[in-house]
Amino acid sequence: MTTGTDPLAPLAQLAGVPEAVAEVRKNVDRLYGHRVMRRRAGEVTSESALRGARASAALEGADWPLEEVRRRTDFGADPDARTIGAALRLSAEAGQLLSVWRTSPLQVLARLHLLAVGEADPSAGRPRRAGENAAPLFPREIAATEGAAPDGPVGELPPPPPADEAAARLDQLAGLLAARAERPTGGAPALVVAAVVHGELLALRPFGSYNGLVARAAQRIVLIAEGLDPKAICPAEVGLAELGTAAYRQALLGYLEGTPEGMARWLTHCAAGLGLGVRESTAVCEAMQRGMV
Repeated sequence: MTTGTDPLAPLAQLAGVPEAVAEVRKNVDRLYGHRVMRRRAGEVTSESALRGARASAALEGADWPLEEVRRRTDFGADPDARTIGAALRLSAEAGQLLSVWRTSPLQVLARLHLLAVGEADPSAGRPRRAGENAAPLFPREIAATEGAAPDGPVGELPPPPPADEAAARLDQLAGLLAARAERPTGGAPALVVAAVVHGELLALRPFGSYNGLVARAAQRIVLIAEGLDPKAICPAEVGLAELGTAAYRQALLGYLEGTPEGMARWLTHCAAGLGLGVRESTAVCEAMQRGMV
């Protein structure tokens, strides 16, 4: 059994991160204590999955109204529809992959990509090879409806690392997660672990397409597996979309810098996104309580 110190634990002490983690924990606990959760938790989970998928697809370039996503049954007609369908499949499958995630996260990532692109795609579930490019992370800009806009223009993301370097770093991430699963207690809080997995997958862009969908689905799996959101009712994707793509990209640039300030910016951005997701589901619970849903 691994008993060493969690290498992610120091990240939880960066400036602003302890307060962000505590605030999210408080708000998640309040949501789980809502009266509606005692009777209709399954419905809240389903609605969270739908709203999270819609928001993740919007960040991937397919920004449909929620009711259009709810109404549609055919998601193969055009690229936007296929992106929506991919996001819905990942959201529906995330909670079913927990046992495999704890022992083989790379297998889960391959499964998520296969679900996103479909089995007919020759690249399904396969990391990109040498010379293969990755699709852009933010093909369309989404204006922020929450939070302060970045000061000045946000720089462009650098290209992902070469395929062999991305594969090596994926192996390192899997090893870190496996060691954490063997550690009895303690270590970095769930929010920090989820944000690191999310950030690393966006940085590596290991697949040729849908890396954003896969990264956000992996974050959701970590939040479930680590016990912060075991019923998957906190759609962080909604909050990330509300904060806008400019702030998302700026925060990711902080992660790529790797400095304490940059990492803190990324972690607090992920916390803000999750907090807004909690707010979204709290509003759903309130609507259910009033008989509006």
